Amino acid sequence: MIQAIFFDLDGTLADTAPDLGGALNRLLKEESRPPLPMEQLRPHVSGGARALLKVGFGILPEDGAYSDLQRRFLDLYQAHICEETQLFDGMDRVLHSLEGSGIKWGIVTNKAERFTREIVNRLGLEKRAVSVVSGDSTPRPKPAPDPLLLACQQAGVDAPACLYVGDDLRDVQAGNAAGMTTVVAAWGYLGDNPAPEGWGANRLIATPLELLGLFSSH
Repeated sequence: MIQAIFFDLDGTLADTAPDLGGALNRLLKEESRPPLPMEQLRPHVSGGARALLKVGFGILPEDGAYSDLQRRFLDLYQAHICEETQLFDGMDRVLHSLEGSGIKWGIVTNKAERFTREIVNRLGLEKRAVSVVSGDSTPRPKPAPDPLLLACQQAGVDAPACLYVGDDLRDVQAGNAAGMTTVVAAWGYLGDNPAPEGWGANRLIATPLELLGLFSSH
């Protein structure tokens, strides 16, 4: 019996790419560089600032200019957060179905809490999610299982009775390490990882509505 479903945020529950990509393009403009098309940026959004700055500037955290660019990128993102971010098509129906079935749901993301809470509030999810765990909620973020285990503790559920849905290899690694059933959100960003069929997840689904079949039969 499924007790809860936990979702990654970026690229799984919500499409945050327009706002994150917009922040990068604003930073590129400040540096007198041309903007990049969203289709080039979308695959890297789940990797956060590190991945986007690598695409936009070819820079890594060990480079001297990285910390300043990261700070400015995050400030630009916060200034325009959740302007275009929205739930993926079908996701609100999934959440309502979970609530109607008495199955708890929550959010486990590597995004910093200051951004996570703002997005969750603006999307009107703060009173619906039983747990919201961010990248700085535990000492070790995903792919460690710690954030998922904290979510279970907050929700009062057992990890083996939970699903974790994510669009990045580290989501599957974290879910597997926590003892959850793992589901790849193939509608998400997927990143620079190998093909998701090789991530070791229990299921791979193409649309949010396919989740209905995973819990409605239980």
